[in-house]
Order: sequence, then C-alpha cells, then structure tokens
Amino acid sequence: MTNHLRTLLSLLPAAILLFGCEKPEEPAGEPPIRPVKTMVVSAGKAGGVRQFPARIDSLNKADLAFRVPGKVQEILVTEGEEVDKGQLLARLDDTDYRIVLHDRQATFDKAQKDFQRAKKLIKEGYISRTDYDKLEAAFKSAKAALEAARQDLAYTRLQAPFAGTVAKRYVEQFEEVQPNQPVLALSDTSLLKVIFDVPENIIQTIRRSNKSDRVEVWASFDTLPDKRFPLQFLEVSTRADPQTQTFKVTFTMPRPEQLNVLPGMTANVTVDLTEVQRITQGQMLPLTAVTADAALEPIVWVVDDDDTVHAKKVKLGEMRGARIEVLEGVKDGMRVVTAGTAYLAEGMKVRLMPEKEQAEPRLDDLKQILLTRCPPPPREAGCTGEQEKDKGEGAGSK
Repeated sequence: MTNHLRTLLSLLPAAILLFGCEKPEEPAGEPPIRPVKTMVVSAGKAGGVRQFPARIDSLNKADLAFRVPGKVQEILVTEGEEVDKGQLLARLDDTDYRIVLHDRQATFDKAQKDFQRAKKLIKEGYISRTDYDKLEAAFKSAKAALEAARQDLAYTRLQAPFAGTVAKRYVEQFEEVQPNQPVLALSDTSLLKVIFDVPENIIQTIRRSNKSDRVEVWASFDTLPDKRFPLQFLEVSTRADPQTQTFKVTFTMPRPEQLNVLPGMTANVTVDLTEVQRITQGQMLPLTAVTADAALEPIVWVVDDDDTVHAKKVKLGEMRGARIEVLEGVKDGMRVVTAGTAYLAEGMKVRLMPEKEQAEPRLDDLKQILLTRCPPPPREAGCTGEQEKDKGEGAGSK
C-alpha cells in the first residue's frame, strides 16, 4: 500500500505539468507589413517605338593651351572658323625662348668639342678616367638642356591636334597666359555624338542589339521634323544616374549637309524596338526578382490586388547583365517584387515602396518568416522555472 502511494505521489508533478499548465492558445498577432520594391511586367515597355530627347555634342573636342608661359603675340583664327590638322592657331612672344636656345646651343657646342678631345686623350693616356667621365657627363647634360630649349621654343606655337571648328576663344591678343591655361576650344563636328537617357527596362535591349542592327535608331530636328538621320551605336553607360535612375546612351551621326547642327543643340531620338519585341520570347526581369523555393525551384513573388504576395514558379531563359529572361510563369500586368524577396512568406501583407526607397531587412520580419516557414515544436505554455525544476525532480523520483 505504501509503495503504491509513493508511486502515485511521484507521478503527481508530471500530471500537474500536463494538465495544470496547459492553457488555451492565444490568437497570433498580425504579422508585420513588409515594404518591398516592385515592378509591373509589361512586354510593351521593352518594345514598340520610343522617343527620347537628346543633346548634340562633338565626337572630338579639346581645350587647347600653351605648355609654357608668355605673352600672346598673335591669334590667327576666329570663333566658328574651320581649321585643318596641324594648322597654326596662335603663338606667344618667343624672344626670351630664342635667347635661352642660343645660350644652350653655345654651351652644347663647347661641351661637344671638349668631349671629342677627351676621346683622343683618354686613348693616349693623357687624362684620367675621372676627367673623361666628367667631360662626358657635361656633354650629355648640355645636349639635354639644348633639346629642352628647342622644345620650349616649339611650345610657343599652338597648333590644331585635329581638324575641326574653333568653338570658343578664351584669351585676347597681348594677354599674359600661364602654362595649361585654356586659350582656344576646338571641336570636331564632322562626326557628332547624340546623347540621350533611357530607362533600365530597355537598356539591355539596346546593348544586346547594337551589333545585330535589330534596333533602328534615328534622330530628327524641329527645323526638319520629317527628315530622319540614321544613328550608329557608340557606347552605353553601365551605371545609372542616381537622380533619374536612367542610363546614358551615345550614338553618332555624320554632320548633315542640309542642316547646320552644332554641339549643344537638341534633337529627338526615335528607337524602334518592334523587331526585338517580336524576337524576344520571354519577359526581362531584374535578377533580384527571381529567388528559389524550398525545392530550389525558381520562383517570383507576385503581388495581388490586396497587397498580399504569392510565390509563382517560373521558367528561366538567358541572363543578360543584371536582368534575366523569364520564359514562363509571368505575363503582362503582373506586379512582381524586385527587392526584399528574401524576407517574404506566402500570403504576407506588403507595402509598395516608392521607386527611390530600398527595403532593408528587419529582425522582427525575419523572426516572423522563420516561424511561418519552420514552426518550432509545441512546448508546454505557462510553465515557470520552478515547475520545470519540479518536473525534473519528479522524473528523477520516478
């Protein structure tokens, strides 16, 4: 009887833990609303005919300057004048430089004669090797000084490094100038640059089509709106403007004969992406929009009308730069998440961010995601540390 009573008493703490500590589950609080960056899928934005405002610039341009100081003796060209390569544009007063040149020439002549005599004397043993080395060093030093004086004299003449047009004159005749101070601005207008900004959703299309000529690009001007001037692709920037989030694209065009087009003017650029739209099979999405599920299958997070997200399996194509082609799984009009995908869960409420905001991971969101995807094993609710201790003692007594 006593043994049965002891056994019953040893099981009493475990019974209290199983029944006394058990409380009804409280309803879970609302999960936090996650801010995300999104975009609306649309093939029409990557194709069709697009127009952009552009600015004209010269392909080659330079601010020309003298490399030595002096007084401007003569400026031989005027603004707007066309010049040839190597043509003399301006010159400095070279009197002082000619005097230096004559002095260096005399020093060189003496050093050269002394060195020539030393060559004969060293063979006959009339001078030491040390004296010979000194005369040789003096000759080489005088030769270098003479070449520098000749070069300084040549620097008093400013010549055109390429054929072009004098765009601006910065100094006047008889004005004192310093080395590398701009004197004239020269620009080559035989080939013009047409520069315009494009959004990120078509930048990859232009980059991958510049060699295949699938994209037809032409410029037009307000004075001749019906005249098309074909453009040739030159380069594209790989860094977006921090203010507009657009990329700078540069094309070239020959200078029109029937229209006086100068650097600084504006133009209208038309980009025909119809052929590219016809060839491209899928949608181009940012790499950040594509993630993987638990089975490592590629998915995107689609935002519904009530601002909840759902995972959508996709089939991927070719990756081009920072974007990837999605062949199946998305269609026009879908809103997909492009930033913050690592912190989303099925059915989570989200808040759509303005374009310039960035979603940063928050600890509360991460905890909620982990609890949603990997719930912990059930534990007795309402048990205190003292009850845990009693439970351990009860199990030991048993």
